[in-house]
Amino acid sequence: MTTLSPPPVLPPAEAGPPAVPPPPAPAPPSGRAPRPLARPGPALAGAALCVLAALLLGFAANLTVVGHLQHARDQQIAHDELRRQLALGTAPVGQRDFEGKPLAPGDPVALLKIPALGLSEVVGEGTTSSVLMSGPGHRRDTPMPGQAGTTVLMGRQWAYGSPFNDLHELPVGARVELTTGQGKAVYAVTGLRRAGDDLPEPPARSEGRLTLITASGGPYTPRGVLRVDAELLTDVVPNPPRTLASGWIADSEQALGTDDGAWLAVFLWSQALLLASLLTVAAYRFWGYWQTWICAAPVLAALGLADSGAISALLPNLL
Repeated sequence: MTTLSPPPVLPPAEAGPPAVPPPPAPAPPSGRAPRPLARPGPALAGAALCVLAALLLGFAANLTVVGHLQHARDQQIAHDELRRQLALGTAPVGQRDFEGKPLAPGDPVALLKIPALGLSEVVGEGTTSSVLMSGPGHRRDTPMPGQAGTTVLMGRQWAYGSPFNDLHELPVGARVELTTGQGKAVYAVTGLRRAGDDLPEPPARSEGRLTLITASGGPYTPRGVLRVDAELLTDVVPNPPRTLASGWIADSEQALGTDDGAWLAVFLWSQALLLASLLTVAAYRFWGYWQTWICAAPVLAALGLADSGAISALLPNLL
């Protein structure tokens, strides 16, 4: 009988070192995954929306609250300057200043008061849209207040202080006072004129007349021109030599004219606003939401106000 031998016993295999799991990936400092790189299309769309929002908000502010504040500030500065010139005897009395230089657009030339409306405004030289943002303007090709001939003053109906908003309420006989370097000229209102009304007879050589012009129509929607005529009650003062004949002014200084010279300012401010918007979009990607808007919002608002202010000069000057 054959005896089977037991199978050989193999020595146990030596255990190798335990497997070490790979270290976890470090978490981003902010605790969240970084944003993916923005594609050019959405980035440009975001910048365009920033530009549009800044322009719309700035435009609305310029025609309402900010515009009225700007008008009040400009009037205070012009009042102080005119008062200084009257005290020194250097206030302009013609188309040139006391040094013989042509008056610059916006230079103060007279103080207008209409007691019936409670109106007191400094009148600047010129009637472009930019000049009328600061207050009423004197049409450069007409005589100064108190002189022989027809003096023409223009003012806005609604925007930038709306100094001539209530002009249609002036009754016949209401007094209009204008103080210049030649003294005080007092006028009496003779009537109101709208489109299609008869023109008054031209004044004689020794007579003075005043015409106040503003827009007619609803708020910020001018449909025509309103004119108020007044006759000079005080003595006529001398007319200095004139260098600009009647009718020789640019279209931008006519009633409801627009200031084409503002296009350069619009272009430059728009470029600055677009660049700031692109930087805002880039900063949002690499910096963060709140950090970006805390720093970018004031810059965009300021550039939007400046750009929309330049665009406002392209609107009718009597708006």
